[in-house]
Amino acid sequence: MATFNLQQYGIDTEKIYRNSSVPVLYELGLRLEKGTAISDVGALMTYSGEKTGRSPKDKRIVKHPDSENNIDWGSINIGLDEHTFMVNHERALDYLNICEHLYVVDAFAGWDPNYRIKTRIVCTRAYHALFMQNMLIMPSKEELANFGEPDYVIFNAGQFPANRYTSEMTSKTSVDLNLERKEIVILGTEYAGEMKKGIFSVMNYLMPLQGVLPMHCSANVGEKDDVTILFGLSGTGKTTLSADPKRRLIGDDEHCWTDEGTFNIEGGCYAKAINLSAENEPDIYNAIKFGTVLENVAYDEETRKVDYTDVSITQNTRASYPIHYIDNIQMPCVAGHPKNIIFLTCDAFGILPPISRLTPEQASYHFISGYTAKVAGTEMGVTEPEATFSACFGAAFMMWHPNKYAELLAEKIKSHEVTAWLVNTGWTGGAYGVGTRIKLKYTRAMIDAIHNSDFDSVEYVTDEAFGFQIPTNCPNVPSEVLIPENTWQDKPKYKEVKQKLITLFNQNFKQFEANVNPEITAAGPKNYELQS
Repeated sequence: MATFNLQQYGIDTEKIYRNSSVPVLYELGLRLEKGTAISDVGALMTYSGEKTGRSPKDKRIVKHPDSENNIDWGSINIGLDEHTFMVNHERALDYLNICEHLYVVDAFAGWDPNYRIKTRIVCTRAYHALFMQNMLIMPSKEELANFGEPDYVIFNAGQFPANRYTSEMTSKTSVDLNLERKEIVILGTEYAGEMKKGIFSVMNYLMPLQGVLPMHCSANVGEKDDVTILFGLSGTGKTTLSADPKRRLIGDDEHCWTDEGTFNIEGGCYAKAINLSAENEPDIYNAIKFGTVLENVAYDEETRKVDYTDVSITQNTRASYPIHYIDNIQMPCVAGHPKNIIFLTCDAFGILPPISRLTPEQASYHFISGYTAKVAGTEMGVTEPEATFSACFGAAFMMWHPNKYAELLAEKIKSHEVTAWLVNTGWTGGAYGVGTRIKLKYTRAMIDAIHNSDFDSVEYVTDEAFGFQIPTNCPNVPSEVLIPENTWQDKPKYKEVKQKLITLFNQNFKQFEANVNPEITAAGPKNYELQS
């Protein structure tokens, strides 16, 4: 790559490793980077330093007249002035210029050539380069030769801190996006996920401008080319349920829905590794091999065998690998319009049914709500479930107001006659501490029933508060499991907890009502009449 340089950015470093092979990146990482080792199955084990997860409070977007009115400013999308961005930009370039060598990854985001963007990553660690070569779509030799200028550039100087005395900085970490300069600057964090999610944030801004819906979801396709999209926050089963041996995986995390169909934004998968086992998640387990990046895992110093149950470094242990490391995939990762959309929730209150069918308006409501419930810190003796709402099932990465994405979703659901479902993978027979977790085999059977169109010919009951339709029959699932109230022994308690959940939904949605279509607001739950 003797002719390749970064001088147009003011970077004079001469030794640049551009789109290097996996063995080259392994050698450089092992030789030069602290905390790097090879696992017993050949994965590259790396350490991201002090930051082992994203830093959402340190993310900034430059306010500019061209884009300012499109962005949903607030606690997620925090504004930054152009001057401060340039101060951080200069700080990053100064650091990159004193490095003996740099890594460059030139690759694509988006499998559909009509919508993909050319991205350039400039970074200082072999680990970061390999991570992004796994996560993006790598160009062929011919495509690389004709790559030209990128659409967006990430300057990852994460080994160097931001200056806390710089205006508007809240810590030594800063992740800054400038839509007009088409640049992202990273300071003070070596967590690789900041690059991945930076690109996703860019796509979340650009795609709605073209009438395309970007989605934080997994997707797969069946033998009849029927596409299913699965939304869900952490712990709801999104990754596990999308890895279906009967269906081809399109992708596990980031997709777009166009007028032509769906496509994966990424070229790889970024799976949680906590408690990973060959028995529970064989696809992911078997994808961990030479070329896979394992982040912040604990391992035996002698055998180099990973202990996936050890969370002494972080609970957010991760594996990054190219999608072709999964056996049953859709390649290229492009498919038709969805036939079914599934919203996954883990309802620890035990109120939502294991499966229910939604109207387009209800689908928009639940999409904007992005609900799940987790078990609160039991180590403190607290067993009360805790509701979590994340708009569009990915609020941290959404640039426009949630209604923008919800309107696109509703329009596409109606145009393509898509059926939307709410699937609860959480508790039944009572809240956490009383009831039990819905069996995975039942959830799989319900999703199989969706794909087999088994619910087309069954009777439904309408939930009087939430308004969704609950099927009364499902193959391989006991019918008494399907209606939540029937599984509770304490009926008055069921009504009390149900009203509490309705209140939580309504309180959360108040923040959106002013900017949301009235028919979407009206699709939310109605107060439940308490009975003694």
